[in-house]
Amino acid sequence: MEEIKATLKKAIKNLYNLDFDPEITPAPANIDADYSTNAPLKLAKELHKSPMEIAGALEEDAFSEHVWRRAKHEATEARDDGPEGAVRESISSSVTPPGFLNFTLSDNYLKESINNLYNNFDASIKSDAYEGKTVICEFSDPNPFKVLHVGHLYTSIVGDSIGRLFEYAGARVIRANFGGDVGLHVAKTMYALLQKDTTDLKIEDIAKCYIEGTALYDTDEKAKSEITKLNKEIYRINAENLHDTDLAKVYWQGRELSYEYFDQFYSTIGVKFDKYYPESTVAALGLKTVKEQLEKGVYEMSDGAVIFNGEKFGLHTRVFINKEGVPTYETKDVGLIFTKWQDWHFDKSVVITGSEQLDYMKVVLKSIEQYAPDLVKKTAHLTHGLVKLPGGVKMSSRKGNFLKAVDVLDMVKDELKKEYDSTDDKVSLAATKYAFLKYKMGGNIIFDPKESVKMTGNSGPYLLYACVRAKKILASVGNTFEEHVWRRAKHGATEARDDGPEGAFREGITTDAEHNLMLKLLEYKSLLQDAVSEMAPHKLANYLYELAQEFSRFYENCPVAGAKEEAERAKLVQVYLTTMTHGLGLLGINIPEEM
Repeated sequence: MEEIKATLKKAIKNLYNLDFDPEITPAPANIDADYSTNAPLKLAKELHKSPMEIAGALEEDAFSEHVWRRAKHEATEARDDGPEGAVRESISSSVTPPGFLNFTLSDNYLKESINNLYNNFDASIKSDAYEGKTVICEFSDPNPFKVLHVGHLYTSIVGDSIGRLFEYAGARVIRANFGGDVGLHVAKTMYALLQKDTTDLKIEDIAKCYIEGTALYDTDEKAKSEITKLNKEIYRINAENLHDTDLAKVYWQGRELSYEYFDQFYSTIGVKFDKYYPESTVAALGLKTVKEQLEKGVYEMSDGAVIFNGEKFGLHTRVFINKEGVPTYETKDVGLIFTKWQDWHFDKSVVITGSEQLDYMKVVLKSIEQYAPDLVKKTAHLTHGLVKLPGGVKMSSRKGNFLKAVDVLDMVKDELKKEYDSTDDKVSLAATKYAFLKYKMGGNIIFDPKESVKMTGNSGPYLLYACVRAKKILASVGNTFEEHVWRRAKHGATEARDDGPEGAFREGITTDAEHNLMLKLLEYKSLLQDAVSEMAPHKLANYLYELAQEFSRFYENCPVAGAKEEAERAKLVQVYLTTMTHGLGLLGINIPEEM
């Protein structure tokens, strides 16, 4: 598919002097072909030509020449009847109204492509789109003095997978975590904590104190005044690195406990961060930057506070330094982007937050764009919706009715135990991760623990079972498969032979199930490139589900062990398993040995 796409792109450039990226998709059911493109239809208006004329020109002047070159320069494609015959032996094309260009891959072409994947999988799917570049992925971003909720679990899983996609594309990936160790939420928590015995402090105690402190701040004016004072004092504790006061001792105890809790949880789900950025470590740089840009007119004074007037840019206005001189979240984000730049000199910075932060980040980035436009160009802000249970209402950590991250993991484990009497952590974690990753980021997600563990349908356990089944097939082939592979290596891949077991490699593709599985496997590299460019793990997740479905049809229709096509089919199963293992690995999912 990549080969066809590249050839068409070059042909469009050569014929019409246009930089156009054609989309190649599986052919519709009513067209007798493997792939199709509607590029001629899309080009027709700009070129003032009929789509059929464009399709014919592309087929005649580009495609045939390309395949002839394959025949001329690659020994494996040579045929006795010359270059034109080679065209028909590898890829054939057709034009159908109102202007589709269609492609069919020959059995020989498919088999050689699968053979290449079998022998050179990593090299065959390799991407260098981000080779030598540094990408910093910031996600999860929990605040110390609060517990992790389901939203943190979601962004941790998705953010880690996006990082893995960039690593596949050659990038050096830095996983960063930004959290509020200073700010009003900390002061609220500390106000309640100071009224309790903190000798055996636990993260659950801290969470309860946040809820208590929030309620008092909202209903008790005296408490609100004290919390406001605490907020400024906590900033001073960080700025001066104080440890000797009672307030400082409880603060540092709570902060350390929070980060230990974060690390333990991330280890449980297989996510590791390279750098934590507490807000206290970036606030000073943000404050300095905002004050400097205040003098240059980027920010303005308003009623004693420093603001950015977003209305000038069709956005809303936000406060960056409040009347007490304390930096707000906005200023800390200013400090963060410059701190990340100082630390890593990144080529790309990906920031993942909830969708409620969309307008907020637009204002922050627009303000930075006025004096550091290159940093903003390098920054991609991705957002996600809420994660809800079936029939659930919106939950809030402020009110204490939120769904904790550990609760989600426990619910999936309980369902797995109930349905299959299984306690396999790999399976339960795969069920959880896949249930999030299969959705396109942006909208709300309904997370159903019962659906997530099903062995049928679009679920993590279904994909794992499809992999374990492939392992069992390969185990049943055993030494026979290895012997055939050795013989193929000895005699070469191109000669047709009828003189012994190696002849099994030369058998034609006998079923649609084999043909369709091969086609699906050949889509993998192109799919990965799309997933990287769009930062879209859901595309990979759903491809793997479709691939597993094709394998299921192959399994039902194509016996392997003992069949005359045993060696070829075993090789196909191995390529399938390698692809699934690689793809699931990019989703952060490991395959168990048995299920």
